[in-house]
Amino acid sequence: MRLMLAKLLPRSLSGRMTLILVLGLLAAQFASLLLHLQERAAMLADGHVHPGMPALEALPLRFIWHVSITLAVVIIVSLVAVRWATKPLQQMATAATAFAHDLDAAPLPVSGPTEVRRAAEAFNFMQHRLRQLVVERGRALAAVSHDLRTPLTRMRLRAELVDDPNLQDKLNADIDAMQGMVNSVLAYLRGLEDAEPIQPINMEALLSSIVEDEQALGRQVRLEEPPPGNATPAPYAGKLSVLKRAVTNLIDNAVAHGKNVTVQIEDSAAALRVVIEDDGPGIPEADLARVTEPFVRLDASRSLDTGGVGLGLAIVRDAAAYHGGTLALENRVGGGLRAMLDLPRAK
Repeated sequence: MRLMLAKLLPRSLSGRMTLILVLGLLAAQFASLLLHLQERAAMLADGHVHPGMPALEALPLRFIWHVSITLAVVIIVSLVAVRWATKPLQQMATAATAFAHDLDAAPLPVSGPTEVRRAAEAFNFMQHRLRQLVVERGRALAAVSHDLRTPLTRMRLRAELVDDPNLQDKLNADIDAMQGMVNSVLAYLRGLEDAEPIQPINMEALLSSIVEDEQALGRQVRLEEPPPGNATPAPYAGKLSVLKRAVTNLIDNAVAHGKNVTVQIEDSAAALRVVIEDDGPGIPEADLARVTEPFVRLDASRSLDTGGVGLGLAIVRDAAAYHGGTLALENRVGGGLRAMLDLPRAK
């Protein structure tokens, strides 16, 4: 019963407030009607009204018009008033959505009732503080990047002075691993802070370019051709470097655990989907949800040769979330893993 009532209720706040006002008006009018009927019964008892009169004639025409006009006026006024009262809330929701995609979005206008003005001021303060934190983190990242790479460079130069070739190779391998860890962590922390503008992207050309680069490295990566008759996917509005990094990470993850990798693009009016499949061992069902968390690695050895530092899928998940999409992982029936990057066209 509750589910049925929930489905019948309007989804918007303005619709629910209008429904409450209309129901209150109808209750008042029915109460007035009951009082009128009681008055008619008293008039019948006194002989002022002939008992054979039709029921509708007992109701004055003025009363019927009064109920109808009042109901229409209240509905119209309620719609206008409620929309006017809830407009600041809609503006706040729009501003929050814009801020989620752009740190430099304009602040929310402070207007409306006292409660709404206070909420707008709190939102603008939060936006200012978050922007400050992001800027400060960017400065810290630049400093950390410089401070870490300088000693690594010195270590590499000193390793060249080692006479033992085997020891020299081991030192260089450790330095390369440390350099890779530093670059991975900085890339993840830097995230989506770049000022790259959103632009229309030919996703089919982007995937084709990435697959060709993988094939040049000798990897068995193949881009599946769309079925005959299917139209070329429309350009997708997004950040080119972010999406390229996300798809590259998915392919690298597939190549690291499987031998043959297929890439496919599925397009519709609502969303664009990139599907990447491999023939590897897959992922235990219990770990499918947590494997996209930062620094989560499933291999027991913790070796950098078998999965990096556990940031590849986390970067893909964040890139999908930035574009309003999701990253879904599932095991294939015949073995292997299927990664689906869903990117909605309507943000």
